[in-house]
Amino acid sequence: MSTDLAMLIAACVLALVQIGIYGIFAMRQLGVVYAAGPRDEERPITGVAGRLKRAYQNHLETLPLFAAGVIVAHLAGEANATTALASQIYVAARVAYVPLYAFGIPLRSLAWGVATAAIAVIFVVALD
Repeated sequence: MSTDLAMLIAACVLALVQIGIYGIFAMRQLGVVYAAGPRDEERPITGVAGRLKRAYQNHLETLPLFAAGVIVAHLAGEANATTALASQIYVAARVAYVPLYAFGIPLRSLAWGVATAAIAVIFVVALD
């Protein structure tokens, strides 16, 4: 398996890990009874749990773009060392983004920018 495709799987695993961590923090905040129930009344999720939820949602916004870039690069026969490196950078930046956002560290915007730039690199190479 190529590095690009392995990083695509890693990015999907990151989404699963994020939803798990967010779920644990949200359940601790809202209570097990509410979490296990139908949630007919919406309760706000705040603090670290809220930031983890937003970090997860942000990952879901970029993941389809990353996946499309990796898949198109492979289908076009353009996947190479550059797309492999960009894929690794994307995953590393997304991993870094989670604790940066969870703890309110402003560098999260830099991590987001690096991940987004990595996607752009993959697109450029795929279109070559």
